[in-house]
Amino acid sequence: MLHFSRSVTINRPRLDVYQLWRQLDRLPEFMLHLESVNVVSASRSHWVAKAPAGQHVEWDAEITDDQPGDLIAWRSLEGSDVPNGGSVRFVDAPADRGTELHVDLYYEPAGGKAGSTFAKLFGEEPSLQLRDDLRRFKQVMETGEVVRSDGSLEGAGEGASKERPAQAPKGKVGVRS
Repeated sequence: MLHFSRSVTINRPRLDVYQLWRQLDRLPEFMLHLESVNVVSASRSHWVAKAPAGQHVEWDAEITDDQPGDLIAWRSLEGSDVPNGGSVRFVDAPADRGTELHVDLYYEPAGGKAGSTFAKLFGEEPSLQLRDDLRRFKQVMETGEVVRSDGSLEGAGEGASKERPAQAPKGKVGVRS
């Protein structure tokens, strides 16, 4: 079982951060490895994620603890391609700086350790994906969109091989893309 923890500070009120994260079907907007999340009920959902070599994995999940503005915890249900679980905690940041978002995630990679190594070879390092997902979530919360440029890396392995330096559009000096 692999375990990852990451945190990010978002300059938005805790309840706002919670409310967007709780809209599970919107998670694929900033979690690039997710293809879809279909909400089945208030506590159950069906997830489809990209896997190495053009494959995908699916699982059903249930929310095991939901404390609005404070905590969301979940676990996958029996029969999932990737057994997983975790929690997201929402904490007031010091000095009125918004919200600290703390994510704890654990999962059993398909294929065990061999599958984990295989995924890393194809640029699917889960701890880097989580870091990038949180960075994009912060952008959505603070600016309303994911900010991209020609030189942006869109997650580990998802843009690195296509990386190009950012360039100003022709004829427009000083315009940010």
